[in-house]
Amino acid sequence: MTTAALFTLLFVFIFMGMPVAVALGLSSLLTILLLGQDSLASLSLKLYETSEHFTLLAIPFFILSGAFMTTGGVAKRMIRFAIACVGHLRGGLAMASVLACMLFAAVSGSSPATVVAVGSIVIAGMVRAGYPQPFAAGVVCNAGTLGILIPPSIVMVVYGAATETSVGKLFMAGVIPGILLGLALMLAIYVLAKIRNLPRQPRATLGEIAAAGRDSIWGLMLIVIILGGIYGGVFTPTEAAAVAAVYAFFIAVFVYRDIGMKNVPGVLLQAGTVTVM
Repeated sequence: MTTAALFTLLFVFIFMGMPVAVALGLSSLLTILLLGQDSLASLSLKLYETSEHFTLLAIPFFILSGAFMTTGGVAKRMIRFAIACVGHLRGGLAMASVLACMLFAAVSGSSPATVVAVGSIVIAGMVRAGYPQPFAAGVVCNAGTLGILIPPSIVMVVYGAATETSVGKLFMAGVIPGILLGLALMLAIYVLAKIRNLPRQPRATLGEIAAAGRDSIWGLMLIVIILGGIYGGVFTPTEAAAVAAVYAFFIAVFVYRDIGMKNVPGVLLQAGTVTVM
């Protein structure tokens, strides 16, 4: 009865044109107040107890890390490295987009941030190279969802906090499936590229691959710091997120110097806005 009432209210609110987030919250609130045993005061207390979970502190730090990575040009360097590695294959730009999404997801933990950071660069490039625009957008949107599996995943942090599951173990469990899904997507792109005769890029020399790797090494090192630190027992996932945010700030401002100190407040505001949403 309670479940039926909950979903009935949810669908009614959605069909009324109410935003999904508001419909979810309002239908849950009304169902609990009308059919449950909890009072409004107890609901407020439960919301507070849920949000004060220590593990959830990792979310704003990972978002801040992704904001510095996006604004600081780390995504561009990762894309260049990915293109140097696989761009010479048929459909190589699309496959490089998948590889870049996998790499950026491993440093930002956020699927939306991955889609924005990589998609804002590679979609236009693929269209100019002769790829259909729907195909280019579909590849990036699909590959961006790998951030849910590839650690450090914000979704895994939320799941771990809600179910009292070890976030470190969730991260470890997501590594192989995330890589396999990425490789499967690249294989599907390669087969489709062969059928549709999609363009390929000139083969990069070993020197160009090495140069692109050196240029992106500071961003790629964040993967080692986060996962190595967690699996090595150096710090917890929440502490790893804080370290990632500080490291991303350091390389964006002092190493790559793509942004200055005057741009930092804007990055903080952007990360804060995303965190609140």
